[in-house]
Amino acid sequence: MHHSTQRGTHRHSVRTAVLAAAGLTALALSACSGGASSPASGDATQSGSGTSRGAAAVADTDGGDRFAFTYDGGIRVIDADDLSEVADLPLEGFNRLNSFGDGEHVLVSTEGGFQVLSTGAGGGSAGLTDLVFPATTPGHVVRHAGHTVLFDDGTGDITLLDTSALGSSADDTVATLPEGTVIHSEAAHHGVAVELEDGNLVRTLGDSESRSGALLQDASGTEISRIETCPSVHGEGVAAGEAVVLGCEDGVILLRDGAWEKIPSPAGDYGRVGNTYVAEGSPVAVVDHRTDPDAEGVVLDQIGFVDTEAATFDVIDMPEGVQYTWRGVGRDAEGNAWVLGTDGSLHHVDVTTKALTDSIPVVAAWEGPEPWQQAHPALVVDGDTAWVTEPATQTVHKVDLSDGTVTSVEVGVAPNEVALVRAS
Repeated sequence: MHHSTQRGTHRHSVRTAVLAAAGLTALALSACSGGASSPASGDATQSGSGTSRGAAAVADTDGGDRFAFTYDGGIRVIDADDLSEVADLPLEGFNRLNSFGDGEHVLVSTEGGFQVLSTGAGGGSAGLTDLVFPATTPGHVVRHAGHTVLFDDGTGDITLLDTSALGSSADDTVATLPEGTVIHSEAAHHGVAVELEDGNLVRTLGDSESRSGALLQDASGTEISRIETCPSVHGEGVAAGEAVVLGCEDGVILLRDGAWEKIPSPAGDYGRVGNTYVAEGSPVAVVDHRTDPDAEGVVLDQIGFVDTEAATFDVIDMPEGVQYTWRGVGRDAEGNAWVLGTDGSLHHVDVTTKALTDSIPVVAAWEGPEPWQQAHPALVVDGDTAWVTEPATQTVHKVDLSDGTVTSVEVGVAPNEVALVRAS
């Protein structure tokens, strides 16, 4: 792999505050469905097959942060620090990646379900295991408060797991699937669920035709509260104080202290929010925002701010002619946002002032994908570091957000879906 280093131009001062890393959930803008019914729950547990390393697994390593990405024909795992290759794992099909949240594992959405990938972040050899959480249509994976929650769009089943259930390194990955609680939705839909610190569960309401909102239930399955004024509900985020935000086609819904509230889009009847980006300790959720119901493609040109304490929703425009996709937003160590624009720059967004401040050139200008599964630049932000993929040049870039330094490596394939694993 070819390495190069450059310094991007920037105008912001060096930021030295060190806070907990922001979580990022890059969620697809796929076609949505939904509806509402009464709650139901189940206690069924899952167990599964043993684990074995495929031939593509590599020699043991001492571990370290890992950056994983899919490409047409496989998954590549690289060292997130020096961008060197850790493993190249053959796998056919369009596969999505989600960090399990344990500092070691990634879930790969395959035709059979959520397959466990050991990255070697905690030490040991990286490789695809034989462990698969069954799902007919594997959807969102949500990590929060020591819980990892899987949603099967094909059945509406929700699997609740302890984030520590798979082991902390590649070598101590469990031999069989850990037991998890399965909650049954009333109907299959493209949904999402979040398990809160107290064991209560937030889950969406929907069916194959439409989605209308969400409910909160306790660990026994008893409904606590619900809201059904959120058409096309999609994209969750948990802000400070466990304030849960979910997007609607006309704003967002907000759960605080067990009660729901609708916050309309400032655009009026149509102002769709599809994805929510939160940062630890911040009461403000950054959201994407679309105002044209007839717009084609997945590119966006507005950024929203939902203040979960004040229950307000504000929107700003990207620079003229600059757009982004759901893969291009992240929160940094200070809780501010970075947006990867179609002009090829990372744009810094001050969440407090709700203003674009500076930018760092990283990749060449690009156009939005059609269809959405098509490889296009993606962004992951952790602390004061960002990783940016550039499929057109088969390159991964590592960006120091404090000073604008960009380090690049040619990987020989076009990166598509991405995931970052921070070693525990």
